[in-house]
Amino acid sequence: MTAPGEAARRKPARRPTIKDIARRAGVSESAVSFALNGRPGVSDDTRARIRRVADELGWQANSAARALSGERAGCLGLVLARPARTLGVESFFLQLVSGIQEVLSARRTALLFQVVEDLDTECALYRRWWAEHRVDGVLVVDPRTDDPRPALLAALGLPAVAVGGPAPDPPEPTAAPLLSTVWADDAAAMARILDHLHGLGHRRIVHVAGLPELAHTARRIHSLRTEATRRGLDATQVRSITTDYSDAEGAEATRRLLDEAAPPTAIVYDNDVMAFAGAAVAARRGIPVPGRLSLVAWDDSPLCRVAHPPLTALVRDTAGFGRLAATELLTLLDGGPPRTTEGELPHLETRESTGPAQESN
Repeated sequence: MTAPGEAARRKPARRPTIKDIARRAGVSESAVSFALNGRPGVSDDTRARIRRVADELGWQANSAARALSGERAGCLGLVLARPARTLGVESFFLQLVSGIQEVLSARRTALLFQVVEDLDTECALYRRWWAEHRVDGVLVVDPRTDDPRPALLAALGLPAVAVGGPAPDPPEPTAAPLLSTVWADDAAAMARILDHLHGLGHRRIVHVAGLPELAHTARRIHSLRTEATRRGLDATQVRSITTDYSDAEGAEATRRLLDEAAPPTAIVYDNDVMAFAGAAVAARRGIPVPGRLSLVAWDDSPLCRVAHPPLTALVRDTAGFGRLAATELLTLLDGGPPRTTEGELPHLETRESTGPAQESN
């Protein structure tokens, strides 16, 4: 009988070695090394047998040894620099990561994911990963309007893909040579939302945006202003306010807007969590949606579909965006040129939370 605490004191299982693989496969240790490192010197049948035995034993290459030999780490990095409390139940990053992982799994490549508090910590983490040869490249999310990361990654020589970067400018030969970009057309997406709301007669529209330092927040705010001006609406009628993406700030922003002397007839939220929170505020105040207030979420999710009433939302293939980003980074690592690739334009799924503006408002 095992004594209490004995299991906790047991030594961890010994990791399999090249010698173990050689013994089971019936080959020399040098043959195992050639096969696992992709070097010539063994037949295809022997290489396949060695790799099969390595899989059966659960063998993994030592990252320190790979660093010394100059081999790939077999791992890509993803850092999210946002306070963890603001992530809440937002589904965007879960869907993005699922798409990334789908591509990496097919290539037997790992994903090292970490959440940090700020951009300085993220940059320090890149330096450490590079020094330790922990990752072969990184997926950079939440591009900033004044972003230090591309220059840092270029200086380190660490290949990267900027996920959700801005629409491409003319290429600059001196710009980060190992940086590709996958981008989304936020301007066109915002135009679709404004087309829908303006067509319903809404003239007082407020955009409850996310973090002001993010490049896509700036693009959406600019796009809203451009689309409003094109329709003859001024900044007193159509405007944006920024938040931290959380349900708490989404709810508070909604309360402030509804307390105004001339409250908006439509509110566009930058994510599903804030839209759901805004709908709850309206319900508690007895404001019918969409009778007196229309609501739109930038990203669709199960929250939008289970809300009462269901929320009109932009529907995009976020997992597909993740697959595209991962594919671009692997292409870069395989020697492909840096490039800019556009993701699929989302469509607006109209549901019961948007309707005609009421003249009495």
